[in-house]
Amino acid sequence: MLKPRIAASHYLNSAPLIWSFIHGPHQSAVELIDAVPSKCAQLLERHEVDAALVPVIEYQRIPNLRVIPNVCVGSQRRVRSVVLVSKKEDLHDVRTVALDESSRTSATLIKVIFREFIRTEPQWNSTPPPLAEMLSANDAALIIGDPAMTTAHDGLQVFDLATLWEERTGFGFVFAMWMTHVESAQHLVDIDFAEVRDQGLESINEIVDEYQQSIPLPWDELIRYLTENISYYPDPKMRAGLDLYFELAHKHDLIPSVRPLLFMDK
Repeated sequence: MLKPRIAASHYLNSAPLIWSFIHGPHQSAVELIDAVPSKCAQLLERHEVDAALVPVIEYQRIPNLRVIPNVCVGSQRRVRSVVLVSKKEDLHDVRTVALDESSRTSATLIKVIFREFIRTEPQWNSTPPPLAEMLSANDAALIIGDPAMTTAHDGLQVFDLATLWEERTGFGFVFAMWMTHVESAQHLVDIDFAEVRDQGLESINEIVDEYQQSIPLPWDELIRYLTENISYYPDPKMRAGLDLYFELAHKHDLIPSVRPLLFMDK
């Protein structure tokens, strides 16, 4: 039989969820495709992969998806790798925002935060990194992933999106989850994604050893990022935050409707 094809970004925050597929006991179980989160969603929507680690907002946009349970990429309060970098000290003064739309969940989240909580509507401009180019014609820029942690922010304000969300709602936030199509689920029955996650979390030291070659931050800081900033378990507080996020995204016309989460059956 052909191996299931799955897609995920190789950002550090995803590493514990894919480490076993690359280096551990599950390395022969799947064909793993490296892609930024927005591309993962495209691959899943086109049925070019059996499962993908995708921005959660895509569940509301792509028909007939099922969520693989008990695994996520989220944060209880401070995520560090999803930030709005601003030339303005006060978010009320931000008039233009450059969006790195490689994560559509984050792009939607910043719009929800401005519309629902800041009560202003900046002009949104789709502009990819680097940060200097994003800020050359904008007051602020949304950047995600490893660049968000390593790009110099000298003289700029940095607003952590998970912190902005938690301060205003009291909830954690889920950024991404494994998803599949209904008809693809049968190809995944032998893969325990929660077990894969646990094997990755048991290999945190090895993960950081590898990623430190490309992320110029102290080893201890990267360990804290994976163990304190990122949460891989969608607990009730994070699930409540996800429900509210979908509700507000719909309220502000960022998704057409709200579908309840349906999970893949084993």
